[in-house]
Amino acid sequence: MASRDHYEPRRNGTSPTQTASDMHIDNEEKLRYELAKTVTLTPELYEKLFISPKTQVAGSLRTTFGNPTPVGVLGFSVSVLPLACAFMGWRGSGGLAVATTGATIWFGGILLFLAGIGEFLLGNNFPMIVFLAYGAHLMTFATTFIPWFNAIGFFNPNGSGIGSPGTANQTSVFLSSFAFYLIAMGILSFLFLLGSLRVNGVFVLIFLVVTIGFGLGAGAFFHLGKGNVALGNKLATGTGACFFAASVLGFYFLLALIIAIMELPIPDPPVFDLSTVIKPKSRAILKEE
Repeated sequence: MASRDHYEPRRNGTSPTQTASDMHIDNEEKLRYELAKTVTLTPELYEKLFISPKTQVAGSLRTTFGNPTPVGVLGFSVSVLPLACAFMGWRGSGGLAVATTGATIWFGGILLFLAGIGEFLLGNNFPMIVFLAYGAHLMTFATTFIPWFNAIGFFNPNGSGIGSPGTANQTSVFLSSFAFYLIAMGILSFLFLLGSLRVNGVFVLIFLVVTIGFGLGAGAFFHLGKGNVALGNKLATGTGACFFAASVLGFYFLLALIIAIMELPIPDPPVFDLSTVIKPKSRAILKEE
């Protein structure tokens, strides 16, 4: 995330008409001063534009490229919403969201990959990890149900190892095996939940419901593999509800980003910034000393 200090104008009463030598500032201070002449957003507004605690990454890439955070947020929200509705079976939907595989790949996978690379270039470590990880997950989920990958067809009852997605092909072996992957994603999401405690309240809620959703999803696949269809379907519905909540929260955060970026004359939706509430370890150590 871009440091607020990086964009704040000097407040020592220096006139913009003074020369650099008169102001006695170094190159970094010059950069700050030049940015201050063109950037009007307040420090509080900048807190909404990124999902990483403030960093001190050097360089001018932040002034060269656009902010990748909204791209990652919209990619996640758009791809997860139909997936969640399919898991809940709304309006006759279902089939593990195979109908929206294209959206899962392009919005969920490609856009999250691009956002992760963008965060990497800006030096934002935490959102880089999150976007790349969930991009890989959505690509994994989508490609699992593409016949060419043969992930489901391999478990055909006749042992042929070929086939297309369908209920008949989703044997207990496949379901139980895939459930362990969802457990791994649940563990990863819990780690992201811990990291989000220094981001904002919206992301804490997103990672919380996503962690619960992966746990319910793993339970659903295990029970469906054992033939407990009723309980498995209930757990799958719970999975869909969790990811639906995550998608809605993502759209809410995207709204806050768009309002901040475009400086729309409407109230800013609160995102409950936590970066100044939970102090970083280095500051805590210095305070004790």
